[in-house]
Amino acid sequence: MTLQRMDNVGIVVEDLDAAVAFFTELGMEVEGKAKIEGLFADQAVGLDGVRSDIAMMRTPDGHGKLELAQYHTPAAIGDGLHNPPPNTLGLHRVMFAVDDIDGTIARLRPHGAELIGEVAQYKDIYRLCYLRGPSGIILALAERIG
Repeated sequence: MTLQRMDNVGIVVEDLDAAVAFFTELGMEVEGKAKIEGLFADQAVGLDGVRSDIAMMRTPDGHGKLELAQYHTPAAIGDGLHNPPPNTLGLHRVMFAVDDIDGTIARLRPHGAELIGEVAQYKDIYRLCYLRGPSGIILALAERIG
C-alpha cells in the first residue's frame, strides 16, 4: 500500500464568504460548496451535532486544494491566540508560488491581508513573505526571480 497524493489542506474559518473571496483573489478557483451535517459528519470529525458549510478551492493547475470550513455547530473554538506567531506549534502556513509578489499583496490587502514581516529576498532565487489572511491564516508567498 502506498500513499497516492496529498488531497487537500483543511482550514476552519470564521467567515466562509470572506475566506472564499480572499483565496479567489489570490487566484484559486471554487471547485464546489456544500453543507456538511449528519451522522457521517459527526463520525468523520469526532464531534456531535456537526453542521458546517465548506468550500473546496483549487489552484489553477488543479493539483493544490484547500477545504475551507465554517462550523455553525458545534461552534468553532480558538486557542486564545487569534494571530499566533509563525513559530507556534501545529500547522505552520500554506505557501503559494506567485509570479508577482508585490501585485499579489496589493490585491489581497483589501481582503484583509497583512504582512507579518516584510518581503525578503533569498539570494538571486526567490522573494518571499509571510502574510496573515482571514481568520488569522498564515500564508507564505514565493516569487522566483533571476
